[in-house]
Amino acid sequence: MLNIGYIGLGLMGKSIARNILKAGFPLVVHNRSRPAVDELVAEGAAAANSPKEVAGQVDVVFTNLPDTSDVEKVVLGENGIIAGARAGLVYVDNSTIKPAAARRIAAQLREKNVFALDAPVSGGDIGAQNGTLTIMVGGEAPALEKVMPVFMAMGKTVTHVGEAGAGQVAKAANQIMVAAQMVAMGELLVFSKKAGVDPRQVVEAIKGGAAQCWTLDVKPPRLFAGNRSPGFKAHMQLKDLKIILDTAQEYDIPISGTLANTQLFQQMIDAGLGELDNSAVVAVIEKNAGIEIP
Repeated sequence: MLNIGYIGLGLMGKSIARNILKAGFPLVVHNRSRPAVDELVAEGAAAANSPKEVAGQVDVVFTNLPDTSDVEKVVLGENGIIAGARAGLVYVDNSTIKPAAARRIAAQLREKNVFALDAPVSGGDIGAQNGTLTIMVGGEAPALEKVMPVFMAMGKTVTHVGEAGAGQVAKAANQIMVAAQMVAMGELLVFSKKAGVDPRQVVEAIKGGAAQCWTLDVKPPRLFAGNRSPGFKAHMQLKDLKIILDTAQEYDIPISGTLANTQLFQQMIDAGLGELDNSAVVAVIEKNAGIEIP
């Protein structure tokens, strides 16, 4: 049985770590704030005081952190994973970060005979809780084979996209679609309401046709009930969109639609709504239209 470490016990990380523990893997956890650590320790995990300490005890170490700079610090910084890593350790990053950074991290770890997998996830907090995440993986196939039993405790779909960084490219592509769906849904709800038609009936009319998607299946009932709590926080959606814009600039990729969606999410964060679900971008569209959906 593999010994697993998990660093970063936020909204999704804690749920993922709990599912790894439930699957029977010995688990060592670390987090900046203590309550999530104490919660998992009470359920059978062990606590560590630093990423270095985690890495020294396990066969596979995961991170799930807010942004690129956080991952670089935890992996490569003082008392980081690289300082405690033994040859053969597999490092797995569930965070969403810049593809170029994932490639740099993998290259530096490889010099220490440590394998790296960039393995961002999709499915939100609900998917993390239920163990139904979609996992997109970049890195070497032997490392993925070793970690696959752990991935099976976390998600329902695991796809090896390519070499280091490929998982992050796939996640960026995923977030292009997610942002577009959230904005399009908000627009169609406001469009229907302002044109004098019940948005609930419009959703029922179109969700079985060409407009069908996960967003339209899941989000409207929550919005109609006045529930705009996360799910996936809007400020994290904006962070991911900025990663996409940076990567698009790096490769000279035109993404005018994503640029427009980024501006709407920026307006949302500027309005102090960043802790709400990303579907709550409808609030910006409501304000601009001068109308509210039910």
